[in-house]
Amino acid sequence: MSNQEEPSENRLRKELPEEVPSTDAEAAEPAGEREPGLTGRQRLAQGLWPPRVTRAQLIVALLLFGLGFGLAVQVASNSDGDSALRGARQEDLVRILDELDDRTQRLEDEKAGLEKQRDELENSSDQAEEARKQTLEKERQLGILAGTVAAQGPGITMTIDDTKGTVEADMLLDAIQELRAAGAEAIQVNGVRVVAGTYLTDSGNSVSVDGNKINAPYRFKVIGKPQDLEPALNIPGGVVQTLEKEQATVTVERSTKIVVDALRAAKQPDYARSSSR
Repeated sequence: MSNQEEPSENRLRKELPEEVPSTDAEAAEPAGEREPGLTGRQRLAQGLWPPRVTRAQLIVALLLFGLGFGLAVQVASNSDGDSALRGARQEDLVRILDELDDRTQRLEDEKAGLEKQRDELENSSDQAEEARKQTLEKERQLGILAGTVAAQGPGITMTIDDTKGTVEADMLLDAIQELRAAGAEAIQVNGVRVVAGTYLTDSGNSVSVDGNKINAPYRFKVIGKPQDLEPALNIPGGVVQTLEKEQATVTVERSTKIVVDALRAAKQPDYARSSSR
């Protein structure tokens, strides 16, 4: 009987399938992280997305974004500032260049005048008398700038007719600043002398200049070189075009004699004192 029948233990071993050894990749990968039915490409995509971003990488990305945005805004602003000149006609560009040349020439003339005064003081035999003359002349010039004395000379008259009531204080202030930049030496608006400390405010449908209410039409009397003052007001995108967009009518007339006779009282400063010894 021992030859015909095999032991039961050996018989069971033959009936069971052989054990299949597991590979190293399967042994290393945790059972909970494996998903059945995924290809290698799908597993790679799952590993790349969603991305794992560190805090430092996020800060750097935000800084780069802010830098790029700032550069884009600056380029856009520069493009807007140059758009008016790009669309200007050739004669307008020539007029703007001439105006810049005239401003440069005025500064050169002022420099030459100051150097001449210095030389006269140094070379005069009677320096005290020469200094007195220059002091009186300087006082007269400062009186014109301060509005304490009347002035006359060549210049322009600009009249702004505002029938729609759309002209505001900031528009008149732009006109004053443009005239000063073009070399205006004395300005008077509707009987009010314009000085360095002049301020303009809106007052209902009119404008106040240094607290004095004025009504349209606004009349500017300006002393200066007419060939510089008028083109400065008519440059593309300048004072005249801005006012005309507000449906105001602007007329500019040149004259060989403009009288600015509105005066301002001399004001003693409360705190400022001369530092000369």
